Amino acid sequence: MHVKKASVFVGAFASAGVSALPGAAWQYPTQQQQHFRFAELGPRPEFLVNDMDEGWLKDKLLSCADMEARPTKFSIGHRGGACLQFPEESRQSIEAGTRMGAGILECDVAFTSDRQLVCRHDQCDLHTTTNIVATELGAKCTTPFTPASGDTPATANCCTSDITLAEFKTLCGKMDGFNASATTPEDFLHGTPGWRTDLYATCGTVLSHKDFLTLVDSRGRDFTTELKEPRVPMPFQGNYTQEEYAQQVIKEYRAAGIDPSRVWLQSFSFADVAYWLRADPAFGKQAILLDESGDSPELFPGAVANLSFYKEAGVQIVAPPLSYLVTLGEGDEYIPSSYATTAKKLGLKIITWSLERSGPLAQAAASGDYYWATVANGTHKDGDMYRLVDVLAREIGVQGIFSDWSATVTYYANCFGLF
Repeated sequence: MHVKKASVFVGAFASAGVSALPGAAWQYPTQQQQHFRFAELGPRPEFLVNDMDEGWLKDKLLSCADMEARPTKFSIGHRGGACLQFPEESRQSIEAGTRMGAGILECDVAFTSDRQLVCRHDQCDLHTTTNIVATELGAKCTTPFTPASGDTPATANCCTSDITLAEFKTLCGKMDGFNASATTPEDFLHGTPGWRTDLYATCGTVLSHKDFLTLVDSRGRDFTTELKEPRVPMPFQGNYTQEEYAQQVIKEYRAAGIDPSRVWLQSFSFADVAYWLRADPAFGKQAILLDESGDSPELFPGAVANLSFYKEAGVQIVAPPLSYLVTLGEGDEYIPSSYATTAKKLGLKIITWSLERSGPLAQAAASGDYYWATVANGTHKDGDMYRLVDVLAREIGVQGIFSDWSATVTYYANCFGLF
């Protein structure tokens, strides 16, 4: 999609509550300071729009084809914002997500054996997201690589807490996946889904949380750090408590001189969010409570009921998965769910996750994909992506959408003036 230096279309609902990022003069790119004023969207938004059913939404999105796209906080870079094609939680994913206009970038944090914070989606995912099993550090894994044998698949379990920060920094990030039939560590590294690519995964640069803060700050963007659940008993090493872990994230922000207004902390644990609200309200007031408590039909009503408790406890922002917020109406129309309407009625702000994580939507719907489960019967093609984004934005009023390919959300946000 052609992106030129012209005025951005500002649409009818620019009052979505996401403030504009401060402008910065264009300067020649450097590692130190690279504030991109404009977003590079590439061909994917156009592909998705062209695949839509005919109607006003498609016409509206097509009318924005030649707009000047800018960064927007409505577009949140999930695991960096480009892990559809780049290794997640890597410098390369963050840099690509930044280029695609994500106004907020994510680092999920876990801790190393020397209690340093690093960007990983799970404390124990190194065997699927890095090359650790094919290095000398593989011997330090909680469960070193074991080859496939007969009907028994290959296994490994490698955690950030197995190694030091210095050792972690020697690893190469790769696309998440593994080869269950592998008989060698090298073969185990394969397994990238066919709808992703290894083209940019030659050796992703892994990051400490401090590296993440420096990188995102140098780009003039905002931050969201998720405190990942420890996969080892706490207190770790006998005296590193959960609260120390939660506080360490804030300490690193303060040491970096990052204003709390630029930070959205996250956790699936209500206890973590409650701690931030109590211990450091400047950061706690923008903390996001991630919610996956309603993953089955029998649990979903309880998840809706819990929203009142969260609101009374001081939580300001909830973040359920996409599927919690929508259901099907007449004619396979996407409509707000009871979760969405209840959260809005209570005055809770909503952020949701994760767009572009599911691959081709026809396949995702047919397989009961987690993110599309509640609208699977009304989802038929990739163009339906923007049907969902539109309901989330205009009817539900979400504050932002996490995406594995930031350009998709950035395009919609620019077309409708969501900054």
